[in-house]
Amino acid sequence: MTAAGGVTLKVSAKSNPNAVAGALAAVLRERETAEVQAVGAGAINQAIKAVAIARSYLKGAKLDIVCAPSFVLVSIDESERTAISLQVERRKLQEKEPEVES
Repeated sequence: MTAAGGVTLKVSAKSNPNAVAGALAAVLRERETAEVQAVGAGAINQAIKAVAIARSYLKGAKLDIVCAPSFVLVSIDESERTAISLQVERRKLQEKEPEVES
């Protein structure tokens, strides 16, 4: 859980992006925001893929997501590491306006 009472999903290089995307989509159907944390290039790759996949999972609920990356310090095995934190926020899916020909 994040300090604000939100949900934090921790992703590793071995994480299945489809599974992470499903978890992220489930959280965002219930809450406005979620955090995804990843340490290392492989984990960050899986996290970004999961966010992209989660967008497709949420289209049926007419939801879209945006994310803002930042650096955070996390404790792993009694040492501090720098992680990428993706703050993911849900938005209502914007339906495209029909184009009017002149």
